[in-house]
Amino acid sequence: MRVLLVGSGGREHALAATLARSPHLTALFIAPGNPGTAKHGVNVAIGAENVPALITFAKEQAIDLIVPGPEAPLVAGLADACAKAEIACAGPTRAAARLEGSKSFTKEICYAAGIPTAQGERFTSVDAALTYIQERGAPIVVKADGLAAGKGVVVAQTLAEAEDAVREMMTQGSMGDAGRSVVIEDCLVGEEVSLFAFCSGETATLIGAAQDHKRIGDGDTGPNTGGMGAVSPPRGFDRAAQEQALDVMVRPMLKEMVRRGTPFRGVIFAGLMLTDAGPQLIEYNVRFGDPEAQALLLRLTSDLLPALKALADGQLDATPITFSDQASISVVMAAQGYPGKALTGAVISGIADANALKDVTVFQAGTAKNAAGELVVAGGRVLSVCAVGNTVQEARDKAYAGVKAISWDGAQWRTDIGARAL
Repeated sequence: MRVLLVGSGGREHALAATLARSPHLTALFIAPGNPGTAKHGVNVAIGAENVPALITFAKEQAIDLIVPGPEAPLVAGLADACAKAEIACAGPTRAAARLEGSKSFTKEICYAAGIPTAQGERFTSVDAALTYIQERGAPIVVKADGLAAGKGVVVAQTLAEAEDAVREMMTQGSMGDAGRSVVIEDCLVGEEVSLFAFCSGETATLIGAAQDHKRIGDGDTGPNTGGMGAVSPPRGFDRAAQEQALDVMVRPMLKEMVRRGTPFRGVIFAGLMLTDAGPQLIEYNVRFGDPEAQALLLRLTSDLLPALKALADGQLDATPITFSDQASISVVMAAQGYPGKALTGAVISGIADANALKDVTVFQAGTAKNAAGELVVAGGRVLSVCAVGNTVQEARDKAYAGVKAISWDGAQWRTDIGARAL
């Protein structure tokens, strides 16, 4: 198969490396890719959200399958354009991608399908939102209704913090169009985990689970980020619990989407809170997570490419998907200033040394080559340093050994990724 992978982050580097191992692959293109993905295929200078250009390129190159990495092109209608061009796409239509593109739509689906989730409402009026906050009390969660790159959630511990979040999103435009309307919901308490499954129509096949670490600082302190690291599997959420969660959190959603005439095909990422009353849905994402994908894909023992083609063709139940029982860790190394304005341009050293360590793999994200051909910082989240081991502790030790081998001016990372899983 000739494959076009869309995206440029650490998730896409991990997907490129995994797809490149498939004996079914004849050509791999990545749009736009990064210096890391270039080692596994051909980078193409087309932006991930430039749907017309992606389709034109796919036709010119006789692409058999398009694999979307991030959510934005899906919400922009990439899968719809693929269907019109008769190109297989391993991702949902624009209508189905509303599961991630609109937090209020997810609430609507949950209520219709009987999926456990926090009580919440959508608001387009600042005054109405502030009144609701006063009625519900704190702690309370304020979410930008639209896409906000994983940063549009404020878990407010006080009424004042919640009110500030509403004003910043809805009046000051801190989240752009994504925050013009907000969803305000009750605060759930427990361990947060990410559940992943391949889905097609009403069929769902478990991939596995991971635990992301969202905040910038150790001990879950500081502002939210796109994710500072992940551990797989999470503590207290074994495969039996994952399968049960699939029955409660994913399959009813798939049936409701089919009932509405907008069936879902692709990877679903269900963000769950493991509360004392049982799992509750926080959100759906319509693609692999980042940095969860980097950790999960290291444990994949079957061929990813046929699985992605099968879900695109609606034949998912005929394709075996297997993962090792090993643990895996992904540690994000970020630029100085992240999650605010990242300082770019610093020269990165030590990636080859880290990759030379046993069971360590470094995936690139916010990187570029400078005029001298040196690898430099070019974004907020720069690298995902990953490792597998027979235990979480072993994987963790290996991953942090990889982190220590890499350096650049201003590099920052959390030192406690996976600590809760021990």
